[in-house]
Amino acid sequence: MTAQISPTDSLQKIITKERKDSNTIKALLKLAETYRWEKPDSGIYYAEQAIRQNDQLNLSPRYTAFAWNSIGYARYMKADYPGAIKAFESYYVFSEKANDLINMGFALNNEGNVYIELGNYVKALEKYNQALTVRQKANDKGGIAMSYNNIGFIYKDIGDYEKAIHNFLFALREYEQLDDKKAIAKTHNFIGIVYARKKEFAKAISHLEQGIVIQKAVDDKNELAISYQSIASIYKEQEDYNRSVSFLNDAMKVYESSNDLRQIALVQADLGEIYLQKKNYDSAAWYFTRSVALNNQIGNKRNMASSRIGLAQASIHQKNYILAKQSLDSAFAVIETTNKKDDLKNYYRVAADYYSATGNMAQALELHKKYAAIKDTLLNEANVKAIADMEVKYETEKKEQEIKLQQSEISRKNIVIMAVAGLLALVILLGFSAYRRYRLQQQSRLQAEIMKQQELATKAVIEAEEEERKRIARDLHDGVGQMMSAAKMNLSAFESEIKFASPDQQLSFEKIISLVDESCKEVRSVSHNMMPNALLKSSLSSAVQDFIDKLDKKTIQVHLYTEGLDQRLDANVETVLYRVIQECVNNVIKHSGANTLDISVIRDTDGISATIEDNGKGFDTKDKSKFDGIGMKNISTRVEYLKGTVDFDSTPGKGTLVAVHVPL
Repeated sequence: MTAQISPTDSLQKIITKERKDSNTIKALLKLAETYRWEKPDSGIYYAEQAIRQNDQLNLSPRYTAFAWNSIGYARYMKADYPGAIKAFESYYVFSEKANDLINMGFALNNEGNVYIELGNYVKALEKYNQALTVRQKANDKGGIAMSYNNIGFIYKDIGDYEKAIHNFLFALREYEQLDDKKAIAKTHNFIGIVYARKKEFAKAISHLEQGIVIQKAVDDKNELAISYQSIASIYKEQEDYNRSVSFLNDAMKVYESSNDLRQIALVQADLGEIYLQKKNYDSAAWYFTRSVALNNQIGNKRNMASSRIGLAQASIHQKNYILAKQSLDSAFAVIETTNKKDDLKNYYRVAADYYSATGNMAQALELHKKYAAIKDTLLNEANVKAIADMEVKYETEKKEQEIKLQQSEISRKNIVIMAVAGLLALVILLGFSAYRRYRLQQQSRLQAEIMKQQELATKAVIEAEEEERKRIARDLHDGVGQMMSAAKMNLSAFESEIKFASPDQQLSFEKIISLVDESCKEVRSVSHNMMPNALLKSSLSSAVQDFIDKLDKKTIQVHLYTEGLDQRLDANVETVLYRVIQECVNNVIKHSGANTLDISVIRDTDGISATIEDNGKGFDTKDKSKFDGIGMKNISTRVEYLKGTVDFDSTPGKGTLVAVHVPL
């Protein structure tokens, strides 16, 4: 029987030929492409050989471009993100030398992917937009659709789900016109992931299932497995672990058929996480061990740390503290290389559990504090900072356009002045009239300046109030909250050392711990109400919904309707309207005795209208003393700052309606 020759063996024979030509370079490029994912060091080696030989033979720059592309992918797999960016930049340079617009677009696209890994969404969006421009110039319909998918991914990651879906749907229409079945299915996957983020699980599964039907029809095994993983993650979030495991096993079979070790390692880690949640620690440890071994085998540093942290967590529950410590130490060594903050957060959490389990409460408390700090940092960095950076970039570009317009206006005025110089005699005759007009303009400017200063003063007061709210919220969260958490941990540690005289005494001690725990939750709730993350992350409607969700449904039923708020408003407008609605709701809860509250926020061409209507006891609007409270004055002052109006309609025994209108 003759031994079967693998494709890589055939390529090896070609590159060992004494005479070097374009076929040798193509074989090296194919080997680099083959190894760049699972054996990145080998991928880099063959790509560098291709570059050297192409330099010697002085053939097409496209060969060098392809080699740099493989080096970029390999360095990305090694978590060498600066090296990956430099490689993709070289990919672009040599594609440009070859006048290859298609690959220039791919080079910019790949750079954007690396910047997403680094959390630099502003730079990623810049690269994706540059790629879109190049692809439009090349009339690359498929590339254009890919760019819209990538831009949608940016908005998905920063939490602007409406913009994400808008871009994904645009890409979907393009792919449908091209009849690109695989790309259509992949885009359905992207849309499904967004709906999963929005907790609209039925829509998410619907899109993912549409993708699965297409993937099976075209035999797209890799994307089919990704669809299975996405559905598995939804069922995991819904705590339907049996279905989640079933879909992950389906994904595993697909990856095993193609021997995709990188993806197999990821699925093994996902299964380990599920068994951790099911408290089946033996199975969890088994899957994490396999994931660690596979990642070591292929040198995939991007996912090494998370698998080892999972193994450490399972080992702690198994009381295998030696393996737990070894896994934590090796995970930390990888994190020092990759600098992935999400892995560092999970490391602090599990390491705190390890030291708590082994009796080192001081070290456990220290690591718990680090975990809490990096968790809050990641929350802000992943969403707030990314959005803020894009807003700054947008404002900078807008100002540059305004400067150009002003310069154009100045040039036009200079021409007018030169023409007017010839009519100097006429200007002198009309001087008196001009002088009077000048005086009127001065008076008008003075009046406008007075109004501007009043508006600035009001704005300063409101901004100072918001800053004080944020400061108090941070102090509550980082100061009181941390001390309460530390008190709870110390009490819990102390409980194991006390010999209680009676069950009643132990029950009293447990009530104390429960009271401290409730206090921790209350402090966090108060700090979040004072500085709502939902407003920073998404939109006014999301922030109001988040605030309403925290109200006691047994006390009052609240119905919220919003319309036209898909796009973000000015930050000041959103903040002021949020505080006005918050104040109105608090007034209803404190004073009205209502059990039902209807809130409507609508944006149209005239501006924003908000109504807050309850079925409480109402009051006499003719009684001016009812409007003397700080809360009512705050509502009026804030709305006036936005040049809006607020009206109160109420009758004793018939509830109250507050109507706010703000022009945009």
